[in-house]
Amino acid sequence: MQIRQAALGDIDIIMSIYDYARSFMKEQGNPDQWGDDYPERVLIEDDISQEKLYVCIDEEKVVGVFYYAQEEDPTYEVIKGGAWLNNEPYGVIHRTASAEGSRGVATFCLDWAFEQTGNIRIDTHVQNIPMQSLLKKLGYVYCGEIVLDDGTSRIAFQKVR
Repeated sequence: MQIRQAALGDIDIIMSIYDYARSFMKEQGNPDQWGDDYPERVLIEDDISQEKLYVCIDEEKVVGVFYYAQEEDPTYEVIKGGAWLNNEPYGVIHRTASAEGSRGVATFCLDWAFEQTGNIRIDTHVQNIPMQSLLKKLGYVYCGEIVLDDGTSRIAFQKVR
C-alpha cells in the first residue's frame, strides 16, 4: 500500500468509499457520527484543493481516504474530563474511511500520518467502537472529550513518539 494526496479525479471513488463507510457505521451501531450525507462532496473538494486529503492505494486502486494536516484544530482547544498528552505541534486525522472488503487500510493510514509528525490528535464518536478499538490497538491514549462546532461531542485520543 502507499499514500498519496487525493486529486479531483479521485472524487467519485472517494465519495463511494464514504457511502460505504456510512453504511458500515450504521450496521455497527453508529448511525449518528456521519448521518446520511457527511462528509459532503463540497467539503471533500475543499479538502483536496487545500491538499489535506489523502488516499491509500493498493494494487493501483483507491482503497482508503483520510484528512491529514499538521495544524491546530480549533475544536481541540478545549478538552473536558482529561488533558492532551502535550502541547507540542501536532497532526490531525479526520474522515478516515476504507473501501468495502479492504483490510488493514485504516492502520496503514494512521501509521503513515504518525510517521509524519510523531504527534497525532484524533477524535471519534462514542458509538464508533471499531475506531476506538483500532486507536487503542495502535497505542493512542484516551485524553478526554471535545465539542464540535455543531455542539456534538467526540472522544479524543493522542499518540506521541
